[in-house]
Amino acid sequence: MSSKTTLREILEQTKKCFLVPCVYDCASARAVEMCGFPVMLLSGGELSIAMNGVIDYGFTGLTDLEWMVSRISQTSSIPLIADIEDGFGGPLAVYRSAKRLALAGAAAVQLEDAGDMEETTRLLPREQYFAKIRAAVEALQRTNCLLITRTNADPDDAKEFEEGCTRVREAMALGADMAMMVKVGTYEQAAYMAERVPGWKIFADVRADNGVPSVTMEQMTDLGFKCASTHYTLKAAMEGMLQHGLANFRDQSVSYTFTHAPATGIMSYSASSMFDPQGYMELENSFTRKEKEYTIVGHKVEEFPKGFVRSKIKDRL
Repeated sequence: MSSKTTLREILEQTKKCFLVPCVYDCASARAVEMCGFPVMLLSGGELSIAMNGVIDYGFTGLTDLEWMVSRISQTSSIPLIADIEDGFGGPLAVYRSAKRLALAGAAAVQLEDAGDMEETTRLLPREQYFAKIRAAVEALQRTNCLLITRTNADPDDAKEFEEGCTRVREAMALGADMAMMVKVGTYEQAAYMAERVPGWKIFADVRADNGVPSVTMEQMTDLGFKCASTHYTLKAAMEGMLQHGLANFRDQSVSYTFTHAPATGIMSYSASSMFDPQGYMELENSFTRKEKEYTIVGHKVEEFPKGFVRSKIKDRL
């Protein structure tokens, strides 16, 4: 039996606001899990880049999202929140999207109140959005998948900011479990939202200038926020690949990669050890009663790096 903890259990048990990294594939999810983060969020924008090679301009469809959600959720021991944009259409499309993503393993789906990519700053009429909320709530009944109501309301526009607070508050009254105002970026804006929106809240995209974060987890805890998302994984991956690529291209050699491993200390060309092949072999050996060893073209793979979370293999299959 899986020992995975549900998102609801984590939110109920955790007293302090915590960071939720955005991921885009199984490798980024693995890195987040290894570092000890308890929850992750599938970024629609970074998924579009990683999976389809194009920026987030509405190119990613439900099938793409469902495919990636199923693979990440089945190979990770921590809950995955899925950004479903506008739900891919009207209420019936939202109902179908939410239902399929819950079945695929999403721990929560995040539904925004804007239309297609060309009009992301234009809010849908309130009742039109509420119809989608009702559809999602109905679709997620009797599942462990939560619903996050998200507004794209602009906090720099006082009237629109108030409208955004009102619609996520009413969406939660309709059955949504958590609220996000994606453009809220400062402590003052978060405090304004917190006064008007009771219940669980998620702060979107913590930023930092000159090494100083725009908000701290302590500040968010005091305001009643449960978690705060952050985009760092794709940038970190690209920075690392570019760093190694420039050196290897310059030297026409892979010696740089074999001598630089600042996080794990494993000097190798392969990242296989980070995915715990020994765990797979231990499980298989328990079935075969033999001692099989994992190798790559005859070379034994290094042990799982020290200092990182080694989750149970049965929670990742």
